[in-house]
Amino acid sequence: MQEATLSAAADLSEPTGTRYGRPLAEGLRVAIIGAGYAGLAAAVELAQHNIPVTVFESGPTLGGRARGVAHHGLVLDNGQHLLIGAYRETLRLVRAVGCAERGFKRLRLRLITHNRFELEAASLPAPFNLLVGLLRARGLSFGERLRAMRFMAAMRLGGFCLARDTTVTQLLNSHCQQGGLTRYLWGPLCLAALNTPTDSASAQVFLNVLRDGLARSAAASDLLLPRTDLSSLFPQHAATFVAQHGGEVRTHAVVSEVEARDGEFLLHAGPTVLRASHVICAVAPQQLSRLQAPPPALLEALQAVAGHHYEPICTVYLQYPASIALPFAMLGLDGTLTQWLFDRESLSGTAGLVAAVISASGPHEAMSNAVLIEHVSAEIAAQFPHLGRPQWGKVIIERFATFACVPGLVRPDQQTGLPGFFLAGDYTAGDYPATLEAAVRSGVKCAHLILAPTRATQA
Repeated sequence: MQEATLSAAADLSEPTGTRYGRPLAEGLRVAIIGAGYAGLAAAVELAQHNIPVTVFESGPTLGGRARGVAHHGLVLDNGQHLLIGAYRETLRLVRAVGCAERGFKRLRLRLITHNRFELEAASLPAPFNLLVGLLRARGLSFGERLRAMRFMAAMRLGGFCLARDTTVTQLLNSHCQQGGLTRYLWGPLCLAALNTPTDSASAQVFLNVLRDGLARSAAASDLLLPRTDLSSLFPQHAATFVAQHGGEVRTHAVVSEVEARDGEFLLHAGPTVLRASHVICAVAPQQLSRLQAPPPALLEALQAVAGHHYEPICTVYLQYPASIALPFAMLGLDGTLTQWLFDRESLSGTAGLVAAVISASGPHEAMSNAVLIEHVSAEIAAQFPHLGRPQWGKVIIERFATFACVPGLVRPDQQTGLPGFFLAGDYTAGDYPATLEAAVRSGVKCAHLILAPTRATQA
């Protein structure tokens, strides 16, 4: 895989320059631990204000839990991700680093469960695009379609807010959304967005997704399918952008300890000790405790994430003959272990490649890769006999892909009790579940918290 251009290593106490003008404030030296979407979002936001940053990534590839993986001469992803038009911060930063939206296949909202259900949003302003789409939906009775419309109307009247959080199942049952509505509409949407089954998923977070994705604008509900691997979609361009603005991104750089001393931070990265005025820790939550001697001010955050449970995402890539294709870029399956299929030819141009996605925990976790490939292949063959047998298969499981998004979950704030030390990641406080947008928003918020005192001084 082609890596982004990285600048030469430099001590943080001697910023490498401000090629695009003077920085917003002299003396800011920001270190970011982790080059996933959260860390790189913070880096780009600071770079746009000409603040030099150094990003440390322990692995060889940028993107964290949304990165490219080389296999069979192809660049796959460690998981098939889906964005929606409501992900405004992700799209803004993608544009900022020069990618625009050419990296996505943008489709009007269309949910298909093969031979069972189909809903397509109408070409109308919100909320009429969804209401007409529900009226025309196939696979639901007329009564079910009316109940779905009433549910959305009731949620809108209530501002998509609950007096007390509950599970998605309890919320749906209280509004008569059982049967086909849960099976084909709300259940798949919940699992896709929260990676948590409806029986245990947070109803409030689910409503936050419905509010922004289905009720605010027609474009917000659009489906954005990446045309390229997740590392080159944003992270590699972000690293180049950071380097052009006087910062750097270091791969194979492990930060083992962060010391707070005399109003600054000392970062131990191998044999080198680097100084920074601010630190953004953008590693996965289960990695926070791996920092040696974490500052006492972080204990509250560590205690919060210690109570989190995690859900996996499994992606099974199957390579069929180049002449083979699925009827749609994305479609769901019913009554199978496999939940979603993605036609990678219509996305990345790789002919005959199909990505089968299984969200959250389930019996597939006990299967070997070989058995899982056979099982998923058989499920697909039963639905699409013309596909035949795949030429090869590849299983990629992110076992800690997301936190289990349950009611009342305590998520640590980005600002910690240690001045100058911030947390970024999709697990931190916010309206959204563990998505790319949640990660990006957290990184942007950390950057704004660092910039805020300087802006206030200059106001």
